[in-house]
Amino acid sequence: MGENDETGTCAESLTAPVSALAALQWEPYAKPTMMVPKEQSVPRYYPGSNSPVRLTAADFQPEVLRLFDEYVHDVIDRRGFLERAAKFAAVGTSAAALLEALNPKFAQAQQVQSNDARLESEFVEFNSPKGYGKGRGYLSRPAGSPGILPTVLVIHENRGLNPHIEDIVRRLALESFVVFAPDALFALGGYPGDEDKARELFGKLDQEKTREDFISAALFLKHHPQGNAKLGAVGFCWGGGVVHFLATRLKELDAGVSFYGMSPAPAEARKVKAALLVHLAEHDDRINAAWPPYEAALKAARIRFDVHTYPGTQHGFNNDTTPRYDAAAAKLAWNRTLEHLNRSLRRHSQPPHMATTSG
Repeated sequence: MGENDETGTCAESLTAPVSALAALQWEPYAKPTMMVPKEQSVPRYYPGSNSPVRLTAADFQPEVLRLFDEYVHDVIDRRGFLERAAKFAAVGTSAAALLEALNPKFAQAQQVQSNDARLESEFVEFNSPKGYGKGRGYLSRPAGSPGILPTVLVIHENRGLNPHIEDIVRRLALESFVVFAPDALFALGGYPGDEDKARELFGKLDQEKTREDFISAALFLKHHPQGNAKLGAVGFCWGGGVVHFLATRLKELDAGVSFYGMSPAPAEARKVKAALLVHLAEHDDRINAAWPPYEAALKAARIRFDVHTYPGTQHGFNNDTTPRYDAAAAKLAWNRTLEHLNRSLRRHSQPPHMATTSG
């Protein structure tokens, strides 16, 4: 069931391009090229826009990417990242500039506007008696009366319901799903609008209550009046781990998609009823170390699952707000995700056509 996919590009040891970012001084140029220091300036731009083209993993030393992964998962703090990344900063830049370059750029990556007329999107609350009592999330569905549709729960990374996840919700809604993304941080005031503050808040959550909140959110969505009683879940990073958790707890879950999420204990595998799709990055030691024993347990229990490892990719390769994004791998994983959800949640494999988006 497992396979390696020939997609993605290997990270190279390039530090000079990052020095240009420290100055943040760009001039329009007709054709994207490598980023270089301003004194040799040939800036890159997004096609059809006036914004600089995103950096990629190839623009950073592999060790810097590893340190950033440790930073976003609270293995090291900001000071720890800056101290250890300083030796990789090119002349004329700093470790702080490296961190700024790696942090998400939500506006540049947004694909679907929050007021898109094709969608009905709103924040709604739900009851969670075994969790924090009440939860809140972002709900989006096709506008008008497109009929009964499958439902998909979207589960965020370890920063709460940020603008990127809201955009993912809308992208999926345009594929003719009723989509809901709860905010784990609602109990602590909600996503604070700052990624560092969000991670700090995340560490204060009672994880048992939070897991119960997501069970309640899933059941809330399963019974949405516009839903067809079929439920899928898609999660990223921390959310990918929650997808695995829900698959072991909810018989009501029909399909799960985990993007580089932590696997449960192998003993939990026999409880899975949902059809699973697992996306893994090649360079993701923390997540990949836990997968083989869980994979073996899934096979032993004869659970339906598919797993794909994307060569050359980093943890977070689907998140198009950061340089760890890998366009080729993300497109392939997104298409596989849609195919899996359509196959598992609809009577017919193809949904009503609304729009083409990419993860």
